Amino acid sequence: MPSERFDFPNASGDRLAGLLDRPAGDVAAYALFAHCFTCGKDLRAAKSIAERLTAAGIAVLRFDFTGLGSSDGEFANTTFSSNVADLVAAADQLRRTHRAPAILIGHSLGGAAVLAAAGDIPEARAVVTIAAPADPHHVTGLFKDSLEEIRARGELEVTLAGRPFRVRRGFLDDVAEQRLLDRVARLRKALLIFHAPTDQIVGIENASQIFGAAKHPKSFVSLADADHLLGRRSDAVYVANVIAAWTERYLDAVPAEAETGPRSVTVGETRQGRFQQEITVGPHHLIADEPVKLGGLDSGPNPYDLVLAGLGACTAMTLRLYAERKALPLERVWVTLSHEKIHAADCENCETREGMIDRIDRAITIEGELDAEARKRLLEIADKCPVHRTLTSEIDIRTVEAPAKEG
Repeated sequence: MPSERFDFPNASGDRLAGLLDRPAGDVAAYALFAHCFTCGKDLRAAKSIAERLTAAGIAVLRFDFTGLGSSDGEFANTTFSSNVADLVAAADQLRRTHRAPAILIGHSLGGAAVLAAAGDIPEARAVVTIAAPADPHHVTGLFKDSLEEIRARGELEVTLAGRPFRVRRGFLDDVAEQRLLDRVARLRKALLIFHAPTDQIVGIENASQIFGAAKHPKSFVSLADADHLLGRRSDAVYVANVIAAWTERYLDAVPAEAETGPRSVTVGETRQGRFQQEITVGPHHLIADEPVKLGGLDSGPNPYDLVLAGLGACTAMTLRLYAERKALPLERVWVTLSHEKIHAADCENCETREGMIDRIDRAITIEGELDAEARKRLLEIADKCPVHRTLTSEIDIRTVEAPAKEG
């Protein structure tokens, strides 16, 4: 997942620090990510979500709001409205330098911010909230014991997540004036809401209020026992997987180019863990890795898994084409494969008699009202799938050094 520095000015001229995570191949869409209150772009959940989305061909811009992380400006001078303005400024910069974001993603108060900013980002087609409050005023509950003193003194240092922050009366006045659910009702964009029923920071009733105010299309996904910050990587990856699948329905499809031959496959290290690789095949993106016991992250299939997947997919497709051509009542095909190394002497039909050889076991489940003769013929046809023929024939693999990629 290549990341590049993406700094830009906000409405006040302060430099905001961002990172643009981009796929190794073509970019299907750009997403803008807003983090939670007093968090930053480097929050583990934000990084995990961005990592998975880039594997699906979606570039993700995450940045530090004014006065947070590596961004300039004073946090004490910020309000919910200024955070919304920062989001709009980020979208403007993306529009100028790359492409306007089609997806807006917000976590916690960042979710409320993307709901508020969506109307000012016309190119946005899909909005995603994660553990978002229905009213930005909810955030003041994090320092509720200090509210009266802040109003009386105009400014006070409070401790949030173990760190000191100065909060001013202007922040309280600003969140009190927000009418977020009115904006949700006027959203006119596809909305996906994630929330955990057991969230102890922002209760599940907030998701119900947002969902009730929104017009269709809208969807809700329960995060079961996830915590508010998506501390478990598996929860963040699940969220990203759902986002990647859900947004396909609402984004303009990229027209496929006319193909004059086989598509090339590009594989490159993501620099996440020892072995993780990003694979790009035209508009498609996936991850390869090794199991944890071998030193990997187990974030994707290993190389042999991919070989078996190719053979299995080719087998099922070949049987489907044959059944259609012969008008056979084939309902469904399942192919289960496994790979191992065996002693050549244990293979009765192999020419090699010494050393170790590769064995692939393939079990095919054929569903449908077919007689024994038709089932036998389908099993014979399985051996004629193109990938099967490739794996069992002589292969000439030529290797050359390619020039280094720019950037």
